[in-house]
This record gives sequence, structure tokens and C-alpha cells, in this order.
Amino acid sequence: MAATQPHELVELALGLSRADGCVVIADEESTANLRWAGNSLTTNGVTRGRRLTVIATVAGAEGTASGVVSREAVTADEVESLVRAAEDAARAAGPAEDAQPLVADRPASPAFTEPPAETSVEVFAAFAPALGEAFARAAAQGELLYGFARHELVSSYLGTSTGLRLRHDQPTGTVDLNAKTADLSGSAWAGAGTRDFTDVDVSALHAEATRRLAWGARRIDLPAGRYETLLPPAAVADLMVYLSWSAGGRDAAEGRTVFSKPGGGTRIGEKLTELPLTLRSDPAEPGLEAAPFVLAHSTGGDTSVFDNGLELSATEWIRDGALAELITTRHSAGLTGLSLRPAVDNLVLETADQAAAPTLDEMIARTERGLLLTCLWYIREVDPATLLLTGLTRDGVYLVENGEVVGAVNNFRFNESPVDLLGRITEVGRTERCLPREWSDWFTRAAMPPVRVADFNMSSVSQAS
Repeated sequence: MAATQPHELVELALGLSRADGCVVIADEESTANLRWAGNSLTTNGVTRGRRLTVIATVAGAEGTASGVVSREAVTADEVESLVRAAEDAARAAGPAEDAQPLVADRPASPAFTEPPAETSVEVFAAFAPALGEAFARAAAQGELLYGFARHELVSSYLGTSTGLRLRHDQPTGTVDLNAKTADLSGSAWAGAGTRDFTDVDVSALHAEATRRLAWGARRIDLPAGRYETLLPPAAVADLMVYLSWSAGGRDAAEGRTVFSKPGGGTRIGEKLTELPLTLRSDPAEPGLEAAPFVLAHSTGGDTSVFDNGLELSATEWIRDGALAELITTRHSAGLTGLSLRPAVDNLVLETADQAAAPTLDEMIARTERGLLLTCLWYIREVDPATLLLTGLTRDGVYLVENGEVVGAVNNFRFNESPVDLLGRITEVGRTERCLPREWSDWFTRAAMPPVRVADFNMSSVSQAS
């Protein structure tokens, strides 16, 4: 009988393996989406897909080699060819530098043999009517709403020749809402990340976008320069996500990154900011839950296929303003002497006293003169040694004077290092869930505060709109 369930494909592949070690990951994905333009829904739909990844390991006189092959829409009849391809790739490869014994001795997930979870358009049951109400309000106000909502549910089944049978269901939802003036001269953005859309307040998102459009009724030209700047949570998230992607322990220990210590070693223990800021990840973080074990489909700088199934735990990357941990695999931890700290798929920045932390509106109210960003985009790395990033502002930069937003200013190109920026933060607001707009295709589970930064570097005026 043909195997149709993901766990059956995993068992079939493991049973067919002739390698010394084998890891199999079956990912069953379903997505539902809505798109809208000009205050009307334009498309909606549901897609489904399956990917099977086979990792074969082969021991040799000089070390263990690995071969990785992934294919989409694999049927039971195609599994053996996939397994043989992975074994051939391993035998043709040289010894893997990151080779480690495959993870073993972990209890099986209770739902490993159950069918995959699936999403459907029903996930929008409350969201879609609320969106329709927003369309009506926008039309009455002379606004046009554009955007999309997407919900993805991936059930990942991990099996190994050492006996692991683990499963994780990962829901991921995003909302991007753009409000534009009737003549399309003004644009404002609001977005949200969610697990199931039950916590998305469409009315609040629309109200915020409308408020920003109103701020843009007055246009003010400003030159490039360094400005006191308020960054909302989404913009902070885009910078902190890039910081976390650049926090590899091995690269730091080998002197290649901003986290390298002059003369050798890493900057762990060094104060990055005098403020009591903590940047952390936790697979069990409420509302931001992520995989509690390593799911590595390939080996990269900070990931290793040999670590598949390794348990993940809460980690503080920055603790009370000081660099506390860097990302490591078992291999890179052994090379560098650093603690074993695999990456976790969420990120939280916060101060200890959340009750006393101000809201963004309260921070605006006590601003004498400064800029308020909406979001950043087209972020690119300029210098890994300082983690200098460049990019553009988008969908609204506003001038704040005497505690009030007085108008929209032109867009800028910025040049900033998120590490250097940490040391120039003068005020931190209340942490809230947010969507990293620039990186939302890759990273959505974030909670960040608004921050006030001294001398944010707007390096040149941009014509981007």
C-alpha cells in the first residue's frame, strides 16, 4: 500500500537507508491567503505542498561525510530514489567538518503518527468581515486600502536512524495593510504577525494607518543629517533580526564580525548598552511559539544537519545590556569553547520593568524635536566588522515638535549599525508583538519596544516613496 502520510514516508525512507546514519524530515505545508486592492478583495486561495529531505551520513577513514537531497511532492514510489541520491551525495563528498554523532535518546512526540495539521480559508472567518468593514470606512474617508494576509501551517516530521521521532506544527500568519490617499500621493503602513488571526485587530491597524495618513497632510523637506529618532517596534525588529543573524559564535571567534574581540576571542561579557536591555529567544514564548528542537535541512554557518533533533531552550543573547551568548552548533561550540546555543526562531527585546515602560505615543509626547519612522526597507550590509547596515525609510517619516507630529518629511537613506545603535538608545518603550516588515518572508515571530535613538544617521535624502 502506498504511503500517504508524512510519518509513513519518514519510516519508509529510514527503512530503505543503507548509510551509516540517516535523518529524514517530511514537511507538510498548507497556506491560505487573501489579497486586496482599492478597497476590494482581489484574490484568495489555499495551496498545499510536501517536501521530503533525506540526509545520509557515511563514515570513512578520514571522517564522516554527509549528503543532503530534498524534493517536493514526493510519493512513496519516489522515496527510494531520493534515499539513494542522498547516499550517493554523501559518498562523493569529503569528510564533513561539522560531523557529530546523530542526536539520540529523546522521547518521541505523541502526535508523530497523526495526520498533519492544515489551514484553510476558515482561518479568516473573523478577519475577513472586519476587513470588509475597514473597506467601507476607508471609502467614506477617501482612502484606498491595499495589502494581503497569509496563513501558513507547516507540520514537520523528523525521524533518524538513532531512533528520534519528533514532530512540530508551526503556524505563521502575517498581515500587511497599506492605506493610500485617493490620489496615491500619500501612503502609510501597518502590519501584524499572528498564529491564527484571532488576535488581529483590523480596526486598530486601519486606525493607525489613517492617523499616519493624516500626519502626512503637511509636507516638510529636511536635509540629510543626524536626528534624534523614534523607531517603532517593527523598525526595531528589522534591525535586531539582522543583528541576531550576524551573531554566529564561530565567525566572531575567528575575528570576522562585530562580535569579535580585538586581539582574539569574542565580545561576550562586554556591555553593548548601559540600559538594562535583554534580547532573548524562547521556543515556548507565549504567542511566539517556535520549534523546540533543531530542524536543519542543510548545513550553514550557524546550522548543522548533524544537530537535527537537538533540544532548544530559552536563551538570553544580550542580558542587562551585555553580550551574553552567540549562536553555535555542537561543532562550533567545540571549536570555540563557547556554550552550545543553537538559533531559536523568535526574538524578544525588552526591559525588566514593562509596567513602567512608556508607549510610543507617550514617547512622542515628550519629544522636543525629532523624527518618527514608520519602517525600514531594502536593508543591506555594508561592513560586517561593524555590522554597518544601509537602507531606506518607507511609508512615512514624520517630524515631531513640542510633543506633536507636525507633518511628513521626505524619505532618507540611512547608515546605522544595530550594535552601535544599542549604545545610543536613550529611552525604551513597552515591548509588544510586531511584524519585522523587511524580513517578514523569513522571520515573523518578534516582540520589540519602540526606542528613542540619539543621532540616527540619515545619510542622504531619498526619492523613494
